[in-house]
Amino acid sequence: MKYRSILAFLFVLLFVDVQAQDMSLYEKQWFIQYGDILPYRILLPENYDAAKTYPLIVFLHGRGESGNDNEKQLTHGAKLFLQDSIRKKYPAIVVFPQCSATNYWSNVQAVTSGTKNGKRSFYFVADGEPTSPLRLLMSLVGNLQVRYRIQQKQMYVMGLSMGGMGTFELVRRMPNTFAAAVPICGGAHPATATQLVKTKWWVFHGGKDDVVLPEFSQKMVTALKQQKASVKFTLYPDANHNSWDAAFAEPQLLQWLFQQRKQ
Repeated sequence: MKYRSILAFLFVLLFVDVQAQDMSLYEKQWFIQYGDILPYRILLPENYDAAKTYPLIVFLHGRGESGNDNEKQLTHGAKLFLQDSIRKKYPAIVVFPQCSATNYWSNVQAVTSGTKNGKRSFYFVADGEPTSPLRLLMSLVGNLQVRYRIQQKQMYVMGLSMGGMGTFELVRRMPNTFAAAVPICGGAHPATATQLVKTKWWVFHGGKDDVVLPEFSQKMVTALKQQKASVKFTLYPDANHNSWDAAFAEPQLLQWLFQQRKQ
């Protein structure tokens, strides 16, 4: 009897954990405009009420999760918003779009040496047209505001690596939209900081990052401070490129995020 009770208890724990991390709760959708397609996954709050307004979080994945399977973009970050405690405390609409494998969220320039798939060096530009995925994403943000009752003062964007770069650029191209932004191991051209001051920032990077150098975030933080923007910076001295693991574990991250309101 005792053995059966233990097995039953373990089964319940396993069931609860599986339920809490059920990626199928992120519904698969595809945004189509002018024949171009942007795959994305959307998580609605528990007990979603179409008559209520909810905050919106847009999460931009990194280069390794690019494609068109509408799956890989949930690799990093999606579990955070599936935690039962998070869903209850911070009900929000959470969207994970997926960038195509042949493009970037931002119009950053990348140069590789040796082979086309070799180590990349990044060069940020301050102007130019948005990439096709970013242009679709901007339209999707507008579309979501039509289809759902979005709390206009609580729209947020987060992203890591390529998505951290995209976070800076999305805010730049939609400067009156997002109350707060969280770029992790990303970067942008410091000259764009003048267009980012209406949003509050919490920037993260690993001090030993050898994929996207920490100086990219450091330069953006310096530029934002020079423009009197509201910006926090967390540098993890011993972290490499996967500084998102430490960022997701920050106990104040979501509390800080949801406290921000667009002025």
